[in-house]
Amino acid sequence: MRAKGNGRPEVCAANLLRITRGEVPYDRIRGRDGALIDQPNAIEKAAADAEWLLQTYEPRVDAEAVTSDTGALSGDFDTIVNIVKRKEDEETE
Repeated sequence: MRAKGNGRPEVCAANLLRITRGEVPYDRIRGRDGALIDQPNAIEKAAADAEWLLQTYEPRVDAEAVTSDTGALSGDFDTIVNIVKRKEDEETE
């Protein structure tokens, strides 16, 4: 967590995407599904899981694009989510 700015929708969405399901004690379904991390060809499932997570727990943002960046040689896999504030929430600020 950051020292300041944790109430901003973009920061909240980024924090949600860093949580693995099962880490939050009284809300075990919050977070991304850890079973999808090492599965081959689970890119679509991981993208759908990230979209569901943001729709459920952070309704102030929309996930415009969810893509997966694979570094096959290095073994690094990243999920890139383009987070955009909803228009209704921008007008109320």
